[in-house]
Amino acid sequence: MSDLVLGLSAYYHDSAAALVADGVPVAAAQEERFSRIRHDSAFPALAIKYCLEEAGVTLDDVSAVAYYEDPKLKYERVKTTFAGAAPAGFASFRDTLPEWLKWKRDTIDVVRRELADLGLGRVPELHVRRHHETHAASAFYPSPYESAAVLCIDGVGEWATTTLWHGRGTQLDAVSEIRFPHSLGLLYSAFTYFCGFKVDSGEYKLMGLAPYGKPRYADLIREKLIDVKSDGSFRLDMKYFEYLRGQVMTGRGFEELFDGPRRLPESPLTEREFDLAASVQKVTEDVVLLLAQHAREITGERHLVMAGGVALNCVSNGKVINAGIFDEVWVQPAAGDAGGALGAALAVASDRGARRTHLGNGTDGMSGSLLGPEFDDEEIAAYLDGENIPYTRLTQEELAREVAAELGQGKIAGWFQGRMEFGPRALGARSIIGDPRDPVMQSTMNLKIKFRESFRPFAPSVLAEDAKDYFELHQESPYMLVVTGVSPAQRIEHEDGDGGASGLDLLKVQRSTIPAVTHVDHSARVQTVTAERNAPYHRLLTAFKEQTGCPVLVNTSFNVRGEPIVASPAEAYACFMRTNIDLLAVGNFLLRKEDQPQWQEETDWRDEIPLD
Repeated sequence: MSDLVLGLSAYYHDSAAALVADGVPVAAAQEERFSRIRHDSAFPALAIKYCLEEAGVTLDDVSAVAYYEDPKLKYERVKTTFAGAAPAGFASFRDTLPEWLKWKRDTIDVVRRELADLGLGRVPELHVRRHHETHAASAFYPSPYESAAVLCIDGVGEWATTTLWHGRGTQLDAVSEIRFPHSLGLLYSAFTYFCGFKVDSGEYKLMGLAPYGKPRYADLIREKLIDVKSDGSFRLDMKYFEYLRGQVMTGRGFEELFDGPRRLPESPLTEREFDLAASVQKVTEDVVLLLAQHAREITGERHLVMAGGVALNCVSNGKVINAGIFDEVWVQPAAGDAGGALGAALAVASDRGARRTHLGNGTDGMSGSLLGPEFDDEEIAAYLDGENIPYTRLTQEELAREVAAELGQGKIAGWFQGRMEFGPRALGARSIIGDPRDPVMQSTMNLKIKFRESFRPFAPSVLAEDAKDYFELHQESPYMLVVTGVSPAQRIEHEDGDGGASGLDLLKVQRSTIPAVTHVDHSARVQTVTAERNAPYHRLLTAFKEQTGCPVLVNTSFNVRGEPIVASPAEAYACFMRTNIDLLAVGNFLLRKEDQPQWQEETDWRDEIPLD
């Protein structure tokens, strides 16, 4: 029998479970997809059950469990931090200490009890791995490279905030690190907070907001907040930050530097927020580029792999690729803390002799990141028939042609096919899709489907073989983790530029032949699609190209604002009926909105989903 290792992340945000067999990921999922609590931090009981069921095993068959960080070392950092911040940090320490004394410093004992309470067999031996090691393992071991430089950047683990590693074969060696409180991730989160978004979930909003502004604060950030050296190492001036002393990120120091108090959540955005976003984005890109250059010089490697929350900054990833520092860059699709579950399992599996067998296949080891649950047609039919839901059953080819035709007529479709994605991105398994040529599609999807802020851009999916005709892309981007320019051949230039438009009015300017996925700076967060990674989605894109001549679709996650991505046919149907989605393709079944019975709920679902 295969050597099975179960990896876990829990108790901070994005709890997850991952199961690897002889070093090969076979199942992985975030707890939020089952509990329906966005960024759920609870013990991932439901995700564990899924992983075991997917493999057809129990805990009796698992040889080891790996946890994604060292709680005792993290507790030492918490104590040291509050002691160093005394007396200003005493109130926060007083509020935080009881939880640490009660259970957090003994998290591994809690994990052991939780595993036992599942009743799924004996509790295997538990292994603790350090946070940044699990990021590094999640990036290197599944990567398509025999050797690579490994760069991990996030908020903070135990002590490390930025680490450089050298991966060779099955060996992963630490090279250098930057330690808390000096953190590029926390710098970005401070601006996320100051601009009125939620920390640990709103950073992607700040990234999307940046192109609307000008980086007029970038020099001030470099002068006052972060001292960056030529090798990318840096230090923050902590007098401007509050996270050492309290439960907020910024205070009076930020207000004095950046023209007034923080924006209140959900209040109107102003030019200041646009410019703040542009400024911290520019500084972040510059630091990441320096770190990447240093990684190349120190390791001599031609390939870079990345993980950690900052690796989800697709714009900076694109800057590294376009700089030509490395031949190729590969980013772990679950780069955040959820991916730590997978990294912990892979690290322990490697110690136990696992080989990287995918290297002989010329691809990565993530199976397209399609590691979540799936539902066969019999299960889907049982649900639809049980609820008396009208549908048409089609062949795979008929489904692709029919949906493509409707998309070409301006319809919007929910696309629920195969195994669910692991990580924050919808990659054509749990997606909402539309026609990128439609100039009103971006606003329609934001306001009538996702119920979210109008400024947020949408990503394009493109047939891999056609990507070069539409985007300035120098390598594959299967996991939608690279922002690059729309090809000049597809751009629409205006004699008067933006016609004097600024701020959110920039949305009204059509910039390319695919305006729904072209951001205001002519950029796009691209996903390249192949039949090998996702056959159903590739089939749909191919049908759309055959009918329209366009090999691109709008792809956004199958959920509404504040809700986790849908995981089951029932959740897909509810999202379909609650929104202005026109079609639902679930398995080989096609549902049309006009055929459905009136949707009724006892309460307003918007009251049950907190805003992100």
